[in-house]
Amino acid sequence: MLWYHYVFGFVLIFASIIITIVVLMQEGRSQNLSGAIAGGAETFLGKAKARTIEAKLEKATKWLIGGFFVIVLAAFMIFLFIG
Repeated sequence: MLWYHYVFGFVLIFASIIITIVVLMQEGRSQNLSGAIAGGAETFLGKAKARTIEAKLEKATKWLIGGFFVIVLAAFMIFLFIG
């Protein structure tokens, strides 16, 4: 194997781990029983803060997945044409 096989492999594994961590940091879309119990316990400031963090995590997920796709496509093209 050539050196760039190892580089692409490492980058793809590292990117997949980061994507997994960012996705797991996001909250679920549904408010199950915990949302019903908490009820009005959250303040407006807490909800607004959570939304901004969630929005940043969603944006980061989209960029990471897009970058992952580009890296996989580049690796495929390089391995296909160069070997």
